[in-house]
Amino acid sequence: MHLWKNVVIERLMIPLLCFAAGMAQSRADDPPKAKQLAPPTQFRAEDVDGDAGTAIDLFWTLSPDDEEDTKPRKVLRYVISRKQIGGSEEAVVLESGSPFVFEVEEKKPEFEEIGEATYRKDTFRDSNCETGVPYLYRIQAFGPDNAASPTVELKEPIIATLQWFNLQRSWFAVFVFLICGAVIVFIEMARRGKTLKIRKIAGLEAIKDAVGRATEMGRSCLFVPGIQDINDIQTVAGITILAQVAKTTADYRATLEVPTSRSLVMTTARDTVEAAYLQAGRPDEYNEDDIYYITDEQFGYVASVTGKMVRDKPAACFYMGAFYAESLILAETGNSVGAIQVAGTAMPTQLPFFVAACDFTLIGEEFFAASAYLSGEPQQLGSLKGQDFGKLIGGILLLAGCLIMTISAFESRGEPPAEGKETVLQSAQIYLKENILGKGGFKP
Repeated sequence: MHLWKNVVIERLMIPLLCFAAGMAQSRADDPPKAKQLAPPTQFRAEDVDGDAGTAIDLFWTLSPDDEEDTKPRKVLRYVISRKQIGGSEEAVVLESGSPFVFEVEEKKPEFEEIGEATYRKDTFRDSNCETGVPYLYRIQAFGPDNAASPTVELKEPIIATLQWFNLQRSWFAVFVFLICGAVIVFIEMARRGKTLKIRKIAGLEAIKDAVGRATEMGRSCLFVPGIQDINDIQTVAGITILAQVAKTTADYRATLEVPTSRSLVMTTARDTVEAAYLQAGRPDEYNEDDIYYITDEQFGYVASVTGKMVRDKPAACFYMGAFYAESLILAETGNSVGAIQVAGTAMPTQLPFFVAACDFTLIGEEFFAASAYLSGEPQQLGSLKGQDFGKLIGGILLLAGCLIMTISAFESRGEPPAEGKETVLQSAQIYLKENILGKGGFKP
């Protein structure tokens, strides 16, 4: 009897124990199930105002598990997916006897991941939309250890539409109309004979004195139009001043030399000087060999020009254009030979060297205003005055902003305003920043 019981125990209990041990091992090997996160709510989409119909903004309320001070964080990111509504058709060509048979298959669209937002973010912009195509979006929150929330889908699709006007930039349009209108008004005033006051620029007034001195001393004038090509606006401005210098040298019968570092600049300078001599009534005084090309290489050009300056000792040197490291070399060489030097450039890094070594320097906008100043043409004068009007508007906005910010800072030291209520100055500050200078448009 005892023997029979032992046999039963061995044959039944041992397999049961092995089965239980195997089940425990399999449960230990199975990965733990990720905890489900709370989904974001109030998921909605809006077409972006004032765009070309290629963007849609998405908004949602953060998941309840996306808490600001929780560590470790339960929510790490929000994954955005979309699909195109309506499907797409694909043509498949099948061989069937002699003619081809075209069969159209409709492909069912599926959601595709288009991006993600990090925790504590409740907006996303889809900037890769097609105009007029309906899209359906869904969002899902993800956390550590593969934790995920149920997907939240839009209730209805949304379409990105093309906008003819960007009303967010309404104030920018106002400024454009004001400045352009001012340019047109000043041009008409100049055409009708009204004298437009422009302050005197000492460097341009010194051109006649410098050329006259060179004539009295029997020495030449040297004009350097920078080292950039004719597509640089500074080179164009320098060539404009060259026309006035050439006209003055023609009147005084002085010699003018123009070494260039670009072939196109040489051609343009020759045409400009020839036209100036013709306008002055002395076409026979023009010599195109005085306007020549040296080399495109920066310091090779400078070495040639400074060598000629030391040998010929010009009485007047004009540097008008784009300059780099060679500015100080040219100016110091001209100063060493006792020449009157007038420089003009829009390169901020080279202006200190010209100011230190030259007699007169056209700084920044003075250099570009020289063409209007010298020519006196109504179109150029009106454009110059219109730009000054735009600067006046910018200055007024700058002063108004500084004043509002300063007074608002003093006001904040007093009694705080009621909760949720802004003061007049705070409202003005926000409107100036967000609407006038930003993209808020006319809306308060």
